[in-house]
Amino acid sequence: MFDFDEFFGYWYSVGIWKISRVFWYFLCFELIRYTLIDTFILLHYKLTDKRRKEKWEVARQALWNEMPFVSIIAPGKNEGKHIYKLVKSLNEQTYRNVEIIIVDDGSDDKTPTIGRSLEKAGLIDLFLRNDARGGKASGANLALRYCKGKYVLHMDADCSFDYHAVENILIPFYVNKKVGGVGGNVKIREADTLASKLQAIEYLKSISTGRIVTSYLGIYRIISGAFGAFEMDALRQVGGWDIGPGLDGDITVKLRKSGYKIVFEPSAVCLTTGPKTFQALWKQRSRWSRSIVRFRVRKHKDVLTPHKGFTWSNFLSFVENIFYSIFLDFKWITYFFDVAIHYSRFLDLILPFNMVLYVLTGYLQMFVIYAFSERKKEEMVLWPYVPLMVLYTGWFLRACNTLAYIREYFYKSSYKDPWNPLKSSQQALKYGY
Repeated sequence: MFDFDEFFGYWYSVGIWKISRVFWYFLCFELIRYTLIDTFILLHYKLTDKRRKEKWEVARQALWNEMPFVSIIAPGKNEGKHIYKLVKSLNEQTYRNVEIIIVDDGSDDKTPTIGRSLEKAGLIDLFLRNDARGGKASGANLALRYCKGKYVLHMDADCSFDYHAVENILIPFYVNKKVGGVGGNVKIREADTLASKLQAIEYLKSISTGRIVTSYLGIYRIISGAFGAFEMDALRQVGGWDIGPGLDGDITVKLRKSGYKIVFEPSAVCLTTGPKTFQALWKQRSRWSRSIVRFRVRKHKDVLTPHKGFTWSNFLSFVENIFYSIFLDFKWITYFFDVAIHYSRFLDLILPFNMVLYVLTGYLQMFVIYAFSERKKEEMVLWPYVPLMVLYTGWFLRACNTLAYIREYFYKSSYKDPWNPLKSSQQALKYGY
C-alpha cells in the first residue's frame, strides 16, 4: 500500500535544491514557459480588457459601416456528409455579406451531388470540382481564382461556428490596418471518446489561451486551416497556398515574411471534429510534426539568418517553435537518462512526484482557461481527465512527434504522405516546397 506520509515526508526532507536538481526539466522549461509566463501574460491580457474592448467596439462599427464583401471557401475531399451542416452554420451568422464557395477535390463520395444541389437551391454561391485530386492547396487556390471578396475566410468542411464567429474574425482587420491574417479559436466538438476528450483539453491550452499569449507577444505562428481569415491583397501578394501538408503554418509564415501582422481572435469560435481514436490521432499529429521540420527547419530557414527582410519577431517565433517543439523533445531523452543513471534507486519516488507536479500545473492551467471560456458548463466535464494529460502529452504525443521529426529530417517522409497526391508531392519536392 502506498504510504503518502512517507512519500511527501521524503521530498520535504530533501529540500528545494535536491528537488530542483531532480526535476530540472520540468522547472526550467515546462513550468516557466507553459504555466508562469502564460499565466502572467493572460492576467495582463485580462486586466487590459476594458481598453481593448473600447478599440474593438470602434473597429466593429467600422466593419459594419463598410460592410465589405467576404469570400468563404471550404476545400476538401469526401466531405459530403459535413457540407450541409457547414452551410447551415454559415447561413445563421450575424454577418451575411458573403459568398460561399465549396471546392470538391476529387471526391468519390456524394459530395458532387450534394454540392451541386446546394448551389442550385441558392444555399451556396459556387460549387467547384477538381475531377483529379490535387490536394488541399490546389482546392484552396482554385477557389481563390473565383473569390470576389475583400477578405477570404478559409474553413474546413467539418466545422460549425458560433453565431458571431464570422463577424468577430473580421474585426481585427479594422483594429490594425497592418493585419493580413487572423486565426480563429478552434475547439473540439463532441468529445465523446477518451482520445477526443484529451484533444479538447489540449486545444483549450494550446489554442484557446496559448495563442492569446503568442499573439500578444507578436510571435503567433499558425492560422488554423479550420478557421482563418485573410486579406485578399495579402493572399495574392504571397501567391496563395503552397502544397502541404503543413500549408496552414506555411501561409502564415509567408504573410509574416511579407510584413503583414498576424493575430489571433479568441472570440471567433469554431468547433471541429478531432480524431476519435488514438491511431487516427497518431497519423494526424505525425503529419503536423513533419510539417514543422519541412517548413520551419527547411523551407523557411532564412527566417533564422540576417537578410534584407529580417525581423526579430519572425526570428523569435521560429526559435520558440523549434526550441519547444523539437529541441525539448530530444532534450527530454537526456533528462530521462539523467534520472535513470543518477537516481535509479529512487524512481519509485521520482515518478509519482513528477506526476503530481504535472497534474497540479495542469489544473492551474485549467483554472486560467476557465476564466476565458465562453463554454464553462460544457467544458467542466473535461476536468476529471486532466491527470491523464501527463501520459497524453508526456508520452503519447512526445513519442509521436519525436519519431515524426526524425523521419522527416532524414527521409523527407512528408513527401510520401498519402494525405497529399503523389504527383503534387513530387512537384513540391522538385521545387523545394
